[in-house]
Amino acid sequence: MRLVSRALTAALTAVALAAGAAHAQPTAESIPGAPPGASEERLPSGWHIADGELVWSSPEPVGMGSALIEFRSGERTLGVPEATSDHRTFRLRIDRARVGPVSELQVVAGWRRLDAAGAHRAPDQRRAPAPATPPVPLPTNPVDPGVAGKYRTTSGEYALKSVKLPGYKHPVEMRATVVGPTDAPGKRPLALFLHGRHTTCYEPGTDESNIRWPCPTGQKAIPSYRGYRHDQKHLASQGYVTVSISANGVNGQDGWKVDAGAQARSSLVRQHLARWAEWGAKPAKAPGAVQAMDAVDLSKVLLVGHSRGGEGVNRAALDSVFPPPRAEDGARGPVRWRIRGTVLIGPTIFGQNPAPDVPSMTILPGCDGDMNDLQGQMYLDASRGIGRGTALHSAVYMVGANHNYFNTEWTPGQAEAPAHDDVWDDEDPVCSAGAGTRLSVKQQQTAGTTYIAAAARLFLTGDDRVRPLLDGSGRRAPSAGPARVLTHAVGGNRTAAILPDAPLSVTNGRVCQQVSPRDAQACIQRSEPNRSPHFAPWEYTEDEPGRNAVRADWDKPGTPVKLTPQRAFSLAGSDALALRVIVPPDISGTRLDIAVTDASGKRVTLGRVEVDGLPGPSGTASDWARELRVPLKAATAAGLDLKRIRSLELTPRGASGKLWLLDAWGWRPGTPAVHPVPLPRVDVDLETVKEGDSGTRTHRVKVRATGKGTGVIKLGVIDPKSGRSTVRTVKLQAGGSVSVPITVRGNRTFDNDVHHPVVAKAVRGTTVGAAAGGVLAENDDPMPVISVDPVADSVAEGERLTWRVRLSAPADSVFLARFAFRSTGGGPELSTKDVDPQWLAQLGVTPDPERPLSGAEYWFPILPGETSIEVSVPTVADALAEPEEALRMQLSIFQLDGSWSEGPTVTGKVRDPGQS
Repeated sequence: MRLVSRALTAALTAVALAAGAAHAQPTAESIPGAPPGASEERLPSGWHIADGELVWSSPEPVGMGSALIEFRSGERTLGVPEATSDHRTFRLRIDRARVGPVSELQVVAGWRRLDAAGAHRAPDQRRAPAPATPPVPLPTNPVDPGVAGKYRTTSGEYALKSVKLPGYKHPVEMRATVVGPTDAPGKRPLALFLHGRHTTCYEPGTDESNIRWPCPTGQKAIPSYRGYRHDQKHLASQGYVTVSISANGVNGQDGWKVDAGAQARSSLVRQHLARWAEWGAKPAKAPGAVQAMDAVDLSKVLLVGHSRGGEGVNRAALDSVFPPPRAEDGARGPVRWRIRGTVLIGPTIFGQNPAPDVPSMTILPGCDGDMNDLQGQMYLDASRGIGRGTALHSAVYMVGANHNYFNTEWTPGQAEAPAHDDVWDDEDPVCSAGAGTRLSVKQQQTAGTTYIAAAARLFLTGDDRVRPLLDGSGRRAPSAGPARVLTHAVGGNRTAAILPDAPLSVTNGRVCQQVSPRDAQACIQRSEPNRSPHFAPWEYTEDEPGRNAVRADWDKPGTPVKLTPQRAFSLAGSDALALRVIVPPDISGTRLDIAVTDASGKRVTLGRVEVDGLPGPSGTASDWARELRVPLKAATAAGLDLKRIRSLELTPRGASGKLWLLDAWGWRPGTPAVHPVPLPRVDVDLETVKEGDSGTRTHRVKVRATGKGTGVIKLGVIDPKSGRSTVRTVKLQAGGSVSVPITVRGNRTFDNDVHHPVVAKAVRGTTVGAAAGGVLAENDDPMPVISVDPVADSVAEGERLTWRVRLSAPADSVFLARFAFRSTGGGPELSTKDVDPQWLAQLGVTPDPERPLSGAEYWFPILPGETSIEVSVPTVADALAEPEEALRMQLSIFQLDGSWSEGPTVTGKVRDPGQS
């Protein structure tokens, strides 16, 4: 969810790591003059509520990545807070009544708890039991795509003129590294890599990095695009031309965008593909690095995206078939390529709209410390019913892999710039560096290379022999070494048997809603930890009707869970019945007898399956479905009418347990040809308006359908004040639209811009491009003038230096300011030993070794409705006889465009006690 003050949130995020360890913001309770005791309840450490703001402060900066940070009350999402630029303090405007019990407050990124009560622990705050003994390795696949190929390779880079993308202030770079074969016959398939949202700039020789663009003077761009050379070289040896493109210019500016940069990344990918098409027509125009390798066949393109790059290449695949609105697109012109598949590594999919009829493989890192909700699972689950259903969508769950190490430029010891392990808990029994289930850097990168090569081989060359590595058939690639890799899939040669989203009767279980705030209908109760990527919430919404699974709990063996859909289903032509079933982590040996009954009432037991949970619980999403297959031979031998199956039974044989059934399919081997079907494309308009001075204005947001045909979407409307969402199902015909009324209230008080979201999600027979729109109500009131008056600027040791910071008028949002400590220009200066060490710690500064305060920064807010605040520097007395010491501070004020404007400079003096 990104509900309130999107522009301010984005601007603060854009400078999130620009401040160093010395740049801290105190909590409101630590600032003299701040409202005391803002809540009638005792809040957890680090929290306070004041003047309509819910505020949490972290003792350490929260790292930058692709995940969105949310405030929650228990399992209920309250909204996405505004972050200060040092990423330590987060604020959310919200009605106090909506907060609920303060004991249930949480700060969450994905499933990861960030607040003090849950930091470095799994979301349910339970320590996990020791992981079970690793199971016997899966059988090996006869064909191993991890074996290097026979072709010689060459590599190089190109840098073209930067491009201007719609809505982005600064041009985006057109830079790439290429690796390809030199002696492969004919034209070669192309694999294009797109990195994710990572810090963009760093200062050489320091640990300082940030997410800005262009990079400030004295800093270098982080070469994230070079981080997949190991994958590129392997693919090139097998005959593929590869290109990995840079996207720092998007990363440094996408914080302003309601789509988190997905459309810009798509445009950037297609800009590069357009250049390759031009070079194919006129090879002499190509850069030298491209001319040095074999020619490219652009009818066979694989897109590989990491993190937000995954969502970017998914959008590029969609945009290549269903053109986006011209006003939003930065890559106009004919499409002279065909996307045959995508590889998505730890990806985002905020809008949950996968490209239909484009095969995909999604790598889910089992120890992903950034996208730890593993929402990339939706590239499979949300694809059901959208297109023809023949495109294979594979999930590859890689036990022990983290988010960053697939990219060498994000990996400590390999990266040019500062890098880190994104696993935050050094005691995690599954994911900490010392855990037996954690992969080493080399193991993870080798496994990643192997499975990327498997996808390339299946999607680009049609080699069905590698399909068992991806589709839940339970085979492993020897080249992946000790990595435990599990898979399941939808699409391909599957026919739908039971999909719980359709009407379904269940005995000894229940149909449950995957995302719901109500226990009575939710698949996960509020008292249970939700670690399932299958139940990842749809962006912005707290309640999504019509997205279901089946839950069963039992306390004795032999009680059948019977599922009877409204209509009979067919298993004719299938070799097996395939089920996707979740059991809790660290639960092994759940045995189920599987039976079916046909329309005549004849019942046959097909066989017994056994399913184990994944290692966990840990700080990532480990309630992941295993694919279970049971042959249909017994049904055929018994003369069952496979064309008309009425019910499915799962009979547990263990003493107690629970499971969730996601779906059931008729399965047979093979990879069918994929032919995209013409579909309408839906885009949600984003209307930018001025809030006005008074009254209310109703704006009508258009949700438009272009292309061909008729489809069904879910349409969500969110109240930015309460966070409550309403979701309805809408049928749209190409050329038509839906109008959504949004009411904006005007005033004469300065405020941040406020986003009123409208979101769309494909349900059947359509695609969705711009999934998030609505109304952005821009502030049209002048920013108050800020001034500073001394209260006590000449004091004795042990007293407080104090100034009153004033606004000329109150504001409706937090007014951010900072005092930067500057050199006095000569003479004795106040040092780290001259101030209260606890106050100093709030600035992130240690007293030792003793040094001047210049260089530190003191952040403070003026809360909504307030016009002044007293800011103090508490000094300490010592026994030393010293001359008068001085302090000089520069005031700066945060602007809505992300910049800082300088205000007055103040000075203070501190003398020994008894001196006049």
